[in-house]
Amino acid sequence: MKIKKGDTVLVIAGDDRGKTGKVLKVFSDKNRVIVEGINFIKRHTRQTQRAQKGGIIEKEGSVHISNLMLFCPKCSSPTKVAYKVLIGEEGERNKVRICRKCGEIV
Repeated sequence: MKIKKGDTVLVIAGDDRGKTGKVLKVFSDKNRVIVEGINFIKRHTRQTQRAQKGGIIEKEGSVHISNLMLFCPKCSSPTKVAYKVLIGEEGERNKVRICRKCGEIV
C-alpha cells in the first residue's frame, strides 16, 4: 500500500472532497483507511457500566484508499507516489517513497 499510518492525505472523491487529514489506522486487507476528521458516522450506543452515557456518538468511518491522495509536505500539493531503492554503506537496500512532483522523500 502506498499510504501508511501517520501520512497526511487529501480526499479526492466523496462528500469530504478537498479536505486533508492524518491517517489513524490502515486496513490493508480491505484497502481502507481511517482518516482524522473525515467521513464521520453516527453510532447509537446503549448505556453500560463501562460507558456510563448512552446516546449517539460520532466517530470517523473508513474510506477506500482509491479516494485518497498522499499530500506532500515539501511542495504542499497532492501527489502520486514513486519508489526508489537507496543503497547504504554496508550494501543494505532501503525502499523509500518519493513525491513525483518535487522528488523529495515522503
